[in-house]
Amino acid sequence: MKMDSETFGIEKGHGQEAIEWLNEEAKKGELKFEARLYGQEIETQNFGTFEMFSWMGDVQVARKLTIKVSKRFKIKVIEGGYKTKEKLLKFGKKQDYGVVRKGDKVIGHLAFTAPMLGGKWQVSEEELR
Repeated sequence: MKMDSETFGIEKGHGQEAIEWLNEEAKKGELKFEARLYGQEIETQNFGTFEMFSWMGDVQVARKLTIKVSKRFKIKVIEGGYKTKEKLLKFGKKQDYGVVRKGDKVIGHLAFTAPMLGGKWQVSEEELR
């Protein structure tokens, strides 16, 4: 399934090297995936600050590579792109959900909101696992 998402993140300070590694891994494996940082950071109360990145390609590849990059650099990552079943539009906002991982372990959950037209994602809820 071809997709894209902007609610994936890499622990602050590791963005550039992690994105380069992700793209290199995808190229080596001839996988349909390309990631790039887009200049937004998200601060969380429980998990620290993340450099957000967007990607295009296969969602399963994106999830697998995100776990691999977390293990490779021993960093926390946000794996986003989880939608609610009830596609509710709350007051003109987009919603998305993500998990915070450290390697294979899910250490928390995040809810994101953004204005429907051209706004940045913000964390609206956090939950420790």
